[in-house]
Amino acid sequence: MRLLRVLSVTVLLAAAMAGCAKPPSQNDHFASGPLAFQDQTITGSVRQSASARLQQPMPDRIVSHGALAGRTLEVATTADIILKPGEVILTFDDGPRAGKTPAILDALDAHGVKATFLMLGSAASANPKLAQMVAQRGHSVGSHTYSHVDLNTLSRQAALDEIARGEAAVAEALAGAGQGLSPFFRFPYLSQSGYLRTSLLQGDVVVLDVDIDSKDYYREPGAVVAARTLDRLEARGSGIILFHDIHQRTVDMLPGFLDELAARGYSVVRLAPRHDGIFSRSVITAQASAGIGS
Repeated sequence: MRLLRVLSVTVLLAAAMAGCAKPPSQNDHFASGPLAFQDQTITGSVRQSASARLQQPMPDRIVSHGALAGRTLEVATTADIILKPGEVILTFDDGPRAGKTPAILDALDAHGVKATFLMLGSAASANPKLAQMVAQRGHSVGSHTYSHVDLNTLSRQAALDEIARGEAAVAEALAGAGQGLSPFFRFPYLSQSGYLRTSLLQGDVVVLDVDIDSKDYYREPGAVVAARTLDRLEARGSGIILFHDIHQRTVDMLPGFLDELAARGYSVVRLAPRHDGIFSRSVITAQASAGIGS
């Protein structure tokens, strides 16, 4: 059964959505779609990869103007992340960052919702108190490699080492306050290969893809970021939203964005791991030591 799940996820790899910032090797703002290479897939703009879904009739959602906070979704695998119409998961990459992450947390607290933060190991090591603050305020904390390198530019072994180093650094920062690392991971630039994705899934890592890319890394006013994100959400109806807790424009737009989510009847789902104890599993390091060729 586990093998069938891994094979199914691998077959679906090409459908992974766009995210984070564009890789250094890309010169245009919007890629035309997934670029397939031998043993790797670099995902492009969310617009093209979502086009087939956007042509399908959208299911109606029950519009409620009540509390924005929705249910808690406990997951053990990536395949467990199934949202209902009108549900969103908020994710923030690349932090924590002084002067930005605390304001993001305040906005989330003011609306009573929880998010998932995919932290860089380097940022967590530099700001351990901020990393701890995120977890202490009830948000899930996962990893995003150590230095935000495009993993497809590295050998297999080096890529696995980079992922493991990021996990360890975030976990160490959280441990200073007795907090634990969740098994959530996102590929930088969503640049991944079938080998890397399958290796992580076999190690019980929950890989988070992106349904709605806010593109808050573009130098645009926060209002533009909010409007674009809402438009894409309305077209899709639900999904995982990508933000970054390192930009002032994201800090500025988030309170109004959350207000608008509530006004439109959406609910924010809290993502949580079904099982605790991330380092009770033999994840990346054990596979890396097997000496698989690069």
